[in-house]
Amino acid sequence: MRCLTSLALSLTMLLAAPARADEVVNIYSYRQPQLIQPLLDRFTAETGIATQVLFDDKGTIERLAQEGINSPADMVLTADVIHLVEMKERGLAQPVHSAVLDAAIPANFRDPDSLWFGLTMRGRVIYASRDRVKQETMSYDDLADPRWKGKVCIRSGQHIYNLALFAGIIAHKGEDGARRWLEGLKANLARKPAGNDRQQAQAIYGGECDLALGNTYYVGKMMTNDKEPAQKEWASAIRVIFPVSPEMGTHANISGAAIAANAPHAAAAIKLLEFLAGEEAQRIYAEQNFEYPVRPGVAASELVRSWGTITPDDLPLGEIARYAPLASKLVDEVQLND
Repeated sequence: MRCLTSLALSLTMLLAAPARADEVVNIYSYRQPQLIQPLLDRFTAETGIATQVLFDDKGTIERLAQEGINSPADMVLTADVIHLVEMKERGLAQPVHSAVLDAAIPANFRDPDSLWFGLTMRGRVIYASRDRVKQETMSYDDLADPRWKGKVCIRSGQHIYNLALFAGIIAHKGEDGARRWLEGLKANLARKPAGNDRQQAQAIYGGECDLALGNTYYVGKMMTNDKEPAQKEWASAIRVIFPVSPEMGTHANISGAAIAANAPHAAAAIKLLEFLAGEEAQRIYAEQNFEYPVRPGVAASELVRSWGTITPDDLPLGEIARYAPLASKLVDEVQLND
């Protein structure tokens, strides 16, 4: 505990160190450092502006709120839209009016008030057993179909990735329809929700279940994981199915960014945000992280394209995120995690 406390203090002191406006961007990140460091290194090489990152995937927004006007944070990077909307609602982001960003990022992937911007997209898809599932097309409704009773695995229903999907279900089906869907999903679970997305693939590989929910980019990470070859076996055991129905496409969440309301280096942070939306950074995202670029005209990687074509749900993400608190409430009401 003393080591962790010392580390936290050191990082806070590092980010609070004085710097001239165009020399540094202090970043609070929900995204793991290895996913973003190549991009930050390229930004620094091109602009001379340094970056400093505090990685905290739990309490970043609370930290920002508690620090108030004394916060050293210039930018917050998230792995989902819900945290971006929370920043907006709590007054922790500032508007960025940029013709560069407006041209690079489609309207449904950015805030209408210019308080947050999507940078990459990922689908919340169905992982299906190659050996035991012959069905090639599915919708999210299939996960609640009694024919799959005892065959479905998911991570915690309260995890931000699942809450975003469930919020999308509410947006399309209404509260009562979403509750019935969640009840059907719970009835089909092979086990108590647990683990992360990769471990859902592992459960399919081990025969524990036949279907699971997971993000697309984890499949690419597993397929290319030379350090942990077992993950390649997990990935080889599954097919990616992009759920589509007449009422709803594949739920597509985003990673994104917002400029902190009290950013001491806002101008430099905006330069970084525009860089991340540029063609070069979007290609790096696509090739190294197996995510879908949000910038039109930049293709997904060849590996990602090999899984099939994604048809993203067309509801604006900001509208979907509004239902996240209700989604959390319904998860508890149906006792999905019990």
